[in-house]
Amino acid sequence: MRATVGIFDSGVGGLSVAEALHRLAPALPIHYLADSAFFPYGERSADEIRERTVEMVRRLIEDGANVIVIACNTASSAGLERLRAEFTVPIVGMEPPVKPAVERSRSRRVLVLATTGTISGQRLARLTERHSGDATIVTIPMPGLADIVEGGEIDGPRVEQMLRTALDEPVALGADEVALGCTHYAFLRPVLRRILPAHVELVEAGEPVARRTLHVIAEAGLEYDPAGVEVEALCYATGDVTAFESTVERLRAAGAALPPLRISRPGGVATPL
Repeated sequence: MRATVGIFDSGVGGLSVAEALHRLAPALPIHYLADSAFFPYGERSADEIRERTVEMVRRLIEDGANVIVIACNTASSAGLERLRAEFTVPIVGMEPPVKPAVERSRSRRVLVLATTGTISGQRLARLTERHSGDATIVTIPMPGLADIVEGGEIDGPRVEQMLRTALDEPVALGADEVALGCTHYAFLRPVLRRILPAHVELVEAGEPVARRTLHVIAEAGLEYDPAGVEVEALCYATGDVTAFESTVERLRAAGAALPPLRISRPGGVATPL
């Protein structure tokens, strides 16, 4: 059976994971579902998110996906166990990259940038307890930051000021690793790299999750052609499709790395983007 990977997030953030997967396997069919009608997940209750994730995964499976990637830390924290209990297809979740950040840290001080929902969730608490060792892990909630990225704004004075306000003091106190606990934040790598000292490393989970997905595909006995012709990722949005297209265009114009996309519009028309 041929593999088709279904990826979903509350918005455009999971496209950073889709880009990593497409870069590793350009011929692998990807269906991307942006739950923009329910964005942002980070400020909703765990119960709301849990029910919504079930609905989104069911939709992707009905559309032909046989491997699912939850490209959202908040959704993974709230709903991953429920999803794996309810569906038989392989499901890959996201989690803040606490473990690699701790392993790399020389100062033993690690920062985790995440949404309020991820920081309050049990998954991050368990990760911190399991992997902190002798390191100090400081979680920094970033309310509103994913919303700004969702609008296609990934640089400029507003973004830079928000990040400086959050990071300047803890970095001055000795932190040398910054783990990105939201897929939207992956698009902020250039501005983060510009404002952080050279010795401070950024750690994100997009490519490790993409590699894990390819491993899961092989474990499941599914097939794809590593040397096949590149295919576009087919994108759906539960909210305003025109607004979603506009955000993607703004991200591309700002230099964000995105896979080739075909946006599905009402009536079954798909527009290359």
